Amino acid sequence: METITYKRVYVWELPVRIFHWINAIAITVLAVTGFIMADPPAILSNAEASDSYWFGTVRFIHFMTAYIFFFNLILRVYWSFVGNRFASWKSFFPFSKKSWRNFLHVLKVDILLGHEKHPEITDLSVGHNSVAGLSYFILFLLALVQVFTGFGLYSAMSDWWLPDLFEWVVPLFGGDFIVRTIHHISTWLFILFVLIHVYLVFYHDWLEGRGEVSSIFGGYKFVVGQRVKHKNTEEDKKDTEDAK
Repeated sequence: METITYKRVYVWELPVRIFHWINAIAITVLAVTGFIMADPPAILSNAEASDSYWFGTVRFIHFMTAYIFFFNLILRVYWSFVGNRFASWKSFFPFSKKSWRNFLHVLKVDILLGHEKHPEITDLSVGHNSVAGLSYFILFLLALVQVFTGFGLYSAMSDWWLPDLFEWVVPLFGGDFIVRTIHHISTWLFILFVLIHVYLVFYHDWLEGRGEVSSIFGGYKFVVGQRVKHKNTEEDKKDTEDAK
């Protein structure tokens, strides 16, 4: 039986891990509070509005979380230019021939449940594989839709300059109804992405056994030695040194 050698590689830097968990919590809070705002439950309906401010609290949490989500997104864009190669914006665009080979390879493994017979096919899967990279780029565009439509709806009741920058969004789409519908549909697309994302993370952790789950906590993955090419050795050393 062939022995597989794994190499411990520092992949996800601390800012990337912090972004990930802030984003995960923010999306969860925004989805829950958003659904409550869209269809308020009939609680405390026998009391006067002046005696209870639960709905106002829900709205406040939603709006404050939206600000956190927005600024967290900006910081992630910044880190895509200053972080290591696994955090780079270049990893989200599978436009090279090598990237498309990896894209088709991952589809075969993830969707058709084929075996990864050639782990050395590319070193791109050390960080995000090509499918994940493209899906995160689409998610980024979806996040922009949420930001524009969300702040566009909020601008009518806000006195701050930031939401007011988006006051043109509602007139552009012809009214609140269309913008709210887009915002609502985008929320469901986020939920769909999260379900698929969580499934694939645990699937790859089980299939490959290289610390997929623990890497988002500690930053390290265990990668098949053949996958990490010799030309990346010095970069890996630098990443590891930066982590210490």
